[in-house]
Amino acid sequence: MTESVIVQYIVLCLAAIAVSGLTLFSGFGLGTLLMPVFAIYFSIEIAVAMTAVVHLANNLFKLGLLWRQADIQVVVRFIIPGAIMAVIGALILTKLSDLPVLASYTIGSRIFEVEIIKLVVGGLIFLFALLELVPSLEAQIKFDRKYLPLGGALSGFFGGISGHQGALRSAVLIKCGLEKEAFIATGVVCGVIVDFSRLIIYGTIFFTRHFNQIIE
Repeated sequence: MTESVIVQYIVLCLAAIAVSGLTLFSGFGLGTLLMPVFAIYFSIEIAVAMTAVVHLANNLFKLGLLWRQADIQVVVRFIIPGAIMAVIGALILTKLSDLPVLASYTIGSRIFEVEIIKLVVGGLIFLFALLELVPSLEAQIKFDRKYLPLGGALSGFFGGISGHQGALRSAVLIKCGLEKEAFIATGVVCGVIVDFSRLIIYGTIFFTRHFNQIIE
């Protein structure tokens, strides 16, 4: 194992630990912060899939601590359309990864490629990072409780296509009148189900297609 690979592992592990700790209190943000770190070392689709694994592990840990406080009625109304749309979003991501390169350029000895999947995921990272960094913008995105299924569908879709599900999920659940513990626990349960749904797609397509790149 070369020194550069060891450094890569250390950077990824430290980033995963730090980001996971932060999201225990906010309930969201892991994908926005961690996925770009993975994207430094791996292709976009693999970075999204690997972030999903960390996201699921993080949510399972929180689930073990908080599951008793979850509001099951809210979970059911939110997650049924959310899981379906997560699968659809993940399938769209797989299709985007198959599209041809739009352009390429070189900086020094390195070759960089402009791809549709990078533009889409990069745009979503910018959008959701902006929402999380500017509270006044995020405050404008609120769903009434009667729109729980719609909010779940949108959250699941963006979760499937880029991993960004938490901000929309929080915007929906915050209108349900849940206590702080119930709010976080309900979001965690929904996040676990969305993660399982999209990882089924990622696992059957990305991890089998790029297995050698992941383990090398």
